[in-house]
Amino acid sequence: MKIVLINPPHTAIGSRVPDDHLPPLGLLAIGGPLIDAGHEVRLVDAEFGPMPLDSVVRDALDGFPDFVLIGHSGSTSAHPTALLIAGMIKEREPATIIIYGGVFPTYHWRDILAATDVFDFIVRGEGEATVVALIEALEMHQPPASVAGIAFRNDLRRPFATQAVMTIAELDAYRVGWELIDHSRYSYWGGKRAVVMQFSRGCPHLCNYCGQRGFWTRWRHRDPKKFAREIAWLHREHGVELINLADENPTVSKKAWRAFLDALIAENVPVLIVGSTRADDIVRDADILHLYRKAGVIRWLLGMENTDEQTLQLIRKGGSTSSDREAIRLLRKHGILSMATWVAGFEDEGFRDLWRGFRQLIAYDPDQIQALYVTPHRWTPFFRIARDRKVIQKDARLWDYKHQVLHMTRLKPWMLFFSVKLIEVAVQSRPKALARILFHPDPEQRHSMRWYTKMGRRVWFREVWGFLVQDGRVKDGPTLAEFWGAPQDAEEESMTVARPPRKPAETVVAISSNA
Repeated sequence: MKIVLINPPHTAIGSRVPDDHLPPLGLLAIGGPLIDAGHEVRLVDAEFGPMPLDSVVRDALDGFPDFVLIGHSGSTSAHPTALLIAGMIKEREPATIIIYGGVFPTYHWRDILAATDVFDFIVRGEGEATVVALIEALEMHQPPASVAGIAFRNDLRRPFATQAVMTIAELDAYRVGWELIDHSRYSYWGGKRAVVMQFSRGCPHLCNYCGQRGFWTRWRHRDPKKFAREIAWLHREHGVELINLADENPTVSKKAWRAFLDALIAENVPVLIVGSTRADDIVRDADILHLYRKAGVIRWLLGMENTDEQTLQLIRKGGSTSSDREAIRLLRKHGILSMATWVAGFEDEGFRDLWRGFRQLIAYDPDQIQALYVTPHRWTPFFRIARDRKVIQKDARLWDYKHQVLHMTRLKPWMLFFSVKLIEVAVQSRPKALARILFHPDPEQRHSMRWYTKMGRRVWFREVWGFLVQDGRVKDGPTLAEFWGAPQDAEEESMTVARPPRKPAETVVAISSNA
């Protein structure tokens, strides 16, 4: 069968400003199993340009594909664009079957299928096995209801979902379709040839605002040696210089992560690694951080979210301000850059709260900062906490963490926005921070910090322009629950976990006695 994968153009400022682009790992992860199943697969990556939607549709329909698969890593903010693309495809080629996947459609399948008929099927949860099974069922004219992990409109034209799919127990069972991309087109970190990869999926922690934890259901990791070999192969065969880890928390298991570091060091390839992890894991790994750097880890984004202990308790972060500060200190000691995320809007902050947060950020002394706004997802427990707060941003394309979406009673939108912008400038413009950018002894880190500063400056001005001129906000908007619907935290776990059957007690005794 002829299959086209579409990566829709994203409207987020961060996607539009940098000259670098990273390949869409989610679609490549689907593409590999489809190719191995004997299908003819092609990728249309509309992020380049970005491509006008008419060009995206024309390119996708070239060759009259049997199936079009649409997905995006920023699935909530990309949904309006995915919807437009699907509608345009159906208008031109109604017989083309469109399959939609990602985090947002996994949970909003009822609303999507009730509101439009441009998506024929929605894949819920991990899609590697599900997509192959679905296309095989349709090719063999079998009922789609026999395929687990999908949603569609039944014979009564009502939204219907099959039973949840099992998590993929062995991540190495499915390969990434690297042959779908031209590696020379993708770069990061200021022009370095780059790809996105996953060592693990999921996270065992209980942060109640996280839109990813429940999607993956449980933490699993790839074989450390196989993963290291794949990185080495990408470097030697395709010239890849940098790996951007898309894991939520790759360092959960110290044993597995140490095995990967040792394996990658043994491969002896000059590859840099950036990613995100928890500050607690960095503190835990103080004795092996030298191996992080030796393996190529050059920057960790630390999901700190906030610098206030009460707020950390509210969102069930599970960390502490002391471990956050210690993690930054340890990373700097071992030559690894730290990027601290700081999220505004969890609670009804005022100027005094923002000032205290700024002072604590200065005390943390991170190399880089990423200031974000709380963006509640309907399937998370935090959504229930915030369900009665007013929405001020009704354009779903701007629910990308970089735009304020919830009303604050003590601060008007312009007050919060410019406070956050000033905090960003103040943290990044400290003499200590500027000295690192200008005079850091490691040329690789000096390059990366200068690149990030350059991109950050461009994004900063674009965000100010967008706030003043482009971004529309409402004064008396709906509540969060009225805008998105009732809370879905009871459905947070998108998949079921495959567990081995427990052996009868007498069998266990017999085996033990034989031993």
